[in-house]
Amino acid sequence: MRKEKNLKPMLSPKSVAIIGASRNPEKVGHIILQNYIDAGYAGKIYPINIDATQIMGIKAYRSVLDVKAPIDLAVIAIPAEAVPEAMEECGKAGVKAVVVVSGGFAEIGKAGLQEQLALTAEKYGMPTLGPNCLGVMNPRSRSDTLFLPTFKISRPEIGGVSFMAQSGAVGSTVLDMISGEGFGLSKFISYGNAAHVDESDILNYFMKDKETKVIVMYLEGIKDGKAFMKIARKVGRAKPVIVLKAGKTRAGSQAAHSHTAALAGDYEVAEAAFRQSGFIIAEDISELLYYAKIFASEAQPRGPRVAIVTDGGGAGVLMTDAVASSGVLKLAEFSPGTISALKKAMPPLVNARNPLDLAGDADGRRYAEALSILSSDQNIDMLIVIVLFQTPGADSALAAKLIEYKGGSTRPMVVVSIGAEYTEMHKRMMERSGLPVYDSPRSAAAALAALYSYSMFRNRKSLSAP
Repeated sequence: MRKEKNLKPMLSPKSVAIIGASRNPEKVGHIILQNYIDAGYAGKIYPINIDATQIMGIKAYRSVLDVKAPIDLAVIAIPAEAVPEAMEECGKAGVKAVVVVSGGFAEIGKAGLQEQLALTAEKYGMPTLGPNCLGVMNPRSRSDTLFLPTFKISRPEIGGVSFMAQSGAVGSTVLDMISGEGFGLSKFISYGNAAHVDESDILNYFMKDKETKVIVMYLEGIKDGKAFMKIARKVGRAKPVIVLKAGKTRAGSQAAHSHTAALAGDYEVAEAAFRQSGFIIAEDISELLYYAKIFASEAQPRGPRVAIVTDGGGAGVLMTDAVASSGVLKLAEFSPGTISALKKAMPPLVNARNPLDLAGDADGRRYAEALSILSSDQNIDMLIVIVLFQTPGADSALAAKLIEYKGGSTRPMVVVSIGAEYTEMHKRMMERSGLPVYDSPRSAAAALAALYSYSMFRNRKSLSAP
């Protein structure tokens, strides 16, 4: 029977030892130590270096065995050949968890060295992440083992999305993009070769973590298929899971194996397992992000009927096509009362039908009036608001009106806005206020379709539960 691994000391450590801490700014151990200092980590930090007595003003030690105090987490950033000895010392010192960022293991054919690492971790009951990984980041506990300088990759704000990635490169890219998307991060785990802690362990931890509302995964392979399916069925009923699986092709599978020594397996089998568990499947990084964005809003759709509000007729037509092509959503039919109220409130050039084209001179006041009328229509389950900030009336006052309306509405609502600098400024303004903004009709429709499909999955599962 698979034993549950306690990852809390790894994500929320009260003390951290950095094995391989260095004075040299070019060394990985230096960057990790610097990140802990820059993050304002409040726990104890123990730099470990056989040739230093002090690093960055902090007392250094030759070994974790010389630290006569409890150590929750050890981050190992030394050459692969030296890792087994360091792992043994961590075990003897009673370290609760380990992150091995060092590469040079099974991904380059040194499977024996990696197996030795895993055996030591198991021997001491010491959950070990990696090797060949970025490790963890937790904005709440300010634990940050990423060996990427903060001036190169932005750190997201605190939020409810937890992200696990087998690839450090993909993980760091998505982290950087999350910072610009306006939704926050709960926890990040890059697990690399998964010698000890694997995707099933992490998924289980995220499922039970109260601070995690949405789970996002990038997978190259699945280490233990049976264990993964067992936990996947449970987590899919509990929380939305968005997954991007690499290795769809034979060439991709081979690339995955050389990257993290992952056995990518049959993609069709993995995809079927994801769908059975209610996972939302992304085809690329962009989809991963725009699905995460809508689920991070924690909106709960009651049905698939969508109202479209726009200041550009052509954009409304494109949005209608995207809704119809989603296979899940459908255009809402305005009630007679809504149509009557719109005819009274809107200028004569506005046709009171869905999509509702407010015309190119629409401003914040006109949008607010239209949304107020639509809000009482029980035929509408979700709203897509298109704003072309190139038009005369679209400005910061309009963005503020949309933010205000969303704050008082329980219906899922997204904004579609396409443009350059002026548009981007207002997109950031809305996203920072929790209003999901998309840069194409297709992405907005796909996000709402995923949101509704998952709600239907949850409802079916709850009805069928004993």
